[in-house]
Amino acid sequence: MEQFGFYAPTRIEFGTGVSGRIANEVSALGASRVLVITDKGILASGMVEPLLRQMEQSHITITLFDAVKSNPRDIDCHKAAALGLEAKVDLVLAIGGGSPIDTAKAVAALITNGGEVKDWVGEQKLHHPTLPLICIPTTAGTGSEVTMFAVITDAEQNLKTCIADTLIAPALALVDPGLTMSLPPLLTASTGIDALTHAIEAYTCNLHNPVSDALALKAISLICQNIRQAVEQGENLEARSNMMLGSLLAGIAFGNADVAGVHCMAEAIGGLYDIPHGIANSILLPFVMEYNIPAALERHAEIGRAMGVAPASMPDHEAAAAAVEAVKKLSLDLEIPRFKDLPNVNPDDFNLLAARAAANISAPSNCRPAGEKEYYELFFKAYRG
Repeated sequence: MEQFGFYAPTRIEFGTGVSGRIANEVSALGASRVLVITDKGILASGMVEPLLRQMEQSHITITLFDAVKSNPRDIDCHKAAALGLEAKVDLVLAIGGGSPIDTAKAVAALITNGGEVKDWVGEQKLHHPTLPLICIPTTAGTGSEVTMFAVITDAEQNLKTCIADTLIAPALALVDPGLTMSLPPLLTASTGIDALTHAIEAYTCNLHNPVSDALALKAISLICQNIRQAVEQGENLEARSNMMLGSLLAGIAFGNADVAGVHCMAEAIGGLYDIPHGIANSILLPFVMEYNIPAALERHAEIGRAMGVAPASMPDHEAAAAAVEAVKKLSLDLEIPRFKDLPNVNPDDFNLLAARAAANISAPSNCRPAGEKEYYELFFKAYRG
């Protein structure tokens, strides 16, 4: 067995109601002035206000930034960091999905390191520790609450960039499945397949290891056993809890392995077209899986078995094909939009998108080598459906 490392710096508290510990957790970290980062949809849902009230009752000063958008922009990170510096905050709290959490990571870094997002894009570039960061995820999808990545869109170029640094890993994740109960069906579906994509890419990428493999396979099983119930029966707490756990495990898995071709393509179209990340991954996942099978047949067969669509006795090539077909059917059953039906998608852009996918930081991790030509063909294959 080859040597490998595993890094999990974030303390995790999981279970219905754990978000109610927020005031105590802030105080335990020695903080008293908190920058809360969220979005207007989460704020309107009513789930933020009780957390703010609890902190205020504990004499914690709150500064609120609620202007986060889907596919978070660097310009909004700069605004939030300026707000935090002015308020002299000593902790950042993210409440929401991947967009608020990634924004909060970037902001926590900017407050202590200065500069702009573009100055820190790349691997291990930060000079100083960030402010302590607590994350309260409200979707079962991104796993960003336990990773050391912040994907931020360069608003000037409409290009997704990534800060990859161990220093931006959250100090604490309060993972409360109860907060996902009010998610609408499409958001539940797309974020759920986002989590499935994380698990599948962590398992098949070139940087996988035995620990990430175990987490990824468990995540695949949990997600595939529960995603339909979570979408169709939003009040089903067991399904919601299992989806949240699957998302969490997938986040830890890809945080210690990597993502791969699906994310390279999804981040390209998310940056150019502002397509929600979960929908982008959902659209592209089966086509990249199919492309990758020749390079990792046994692993794709194991994915089919973890999904519950391939018995142990089924030959590997049949099990791998069954996994691809199951992912296609899942997106169809959950009414994920088709690529060609999304606004502004134009095949004339596919050369640009292919170039961006090939240049992605995770491109070398794809188990089957792919360059601009291969990504161009995959974009067209997904477009034709």
